[in-house]
Formats: sequence, structure tokens, C-alpha cells
Amino acid sequence: MEDLIDGAMTFEADTDGVRVAVQSYFLDDQSDPDNAQFVWAYRIKIINDTDMTVQLLNRHWIITDASGVVKEVKGEGVIGEQPIIGPGQWFVYTSGTPLSTSSGFMRGSYEMQDEDGEHFFIEIPTFSLDSPYYSMKVN
Repeated sequence: MEDLIDGAMTFEADTDGVRVAVQSYFLDDQSDPDNAQFVWAYRIKIINDTDMTVQLLNRHWIITDASGVVKEVKGEGVIGEQPIIGPGQWFVYTSGTPLSTSSGFMRGSYEMQDEDGEHFFIEIPTFSLDSPYYSMKVN
């Protein structure tokens, strides 16, 4: 998918014709496992397959670390923008998140507005945050 990393695992969700595709990757150079600091970047592509122009207004993230600790993040726009996405167009951005555990997952939603002023929410699919420091133990 154009603007995403070839070969990387992609998580996707479609809400009423607006698709969200996500890829995450571990940032070893920004992490410090000895001090329980693990950092990931994620790249998101929002594709408007509808016949109306839409605008991303707000974001809502639910971030869960490997210990089950949940953090919610709400805010205006993404990376300082409230992008307007026309029919057949897309918007791509990269952001990141730190955790104190070597793995976790994120999910969320975007509040959108269509050209008629109607507000609606689209799903951000659940995606994993995996690092090479994570080891699964089976009892």
C-alpha cells in the first residue's frame, strides 16, 4: 500500500468507507531496555473511499502495556494537524509512543466531520507493539 512500508505487518479497519491502515515498528535507538524504556513508531494511512470530503478533528488512543496498564490519550487532530481528506484521497502520518514494558498494543478512534457538518467516529484497528526484548513464557 503506497506510503506504507513494504513487507511490514499492516493492521486495517474500515468504518463506513473510511479505512485506517497501521504499521508499527520498534525504535531500538531510542529505547533503553535496562531502564524499562521501550519506544515504537507507528505509521498510519487514512483512506477516504467515500464520495464526501471528510476532516479528522480529534483522536482517542487506548494504549495497553504488557503488564495490563492502560493509558488513554485524547486530543485535537494528529501531529498538530486536522487534515481534510477528499474523496479517493488519503493522509499519512508517523507518530510514536513509549512504554515501560517490552510489548503492548494500541487501538483507538478518530472523530471525523463530513462536508455536511455531521460528526462520526472511525475505528483505528488494534495493533501490536512488539520488540526484540519481549519473550513469551508458556507455563
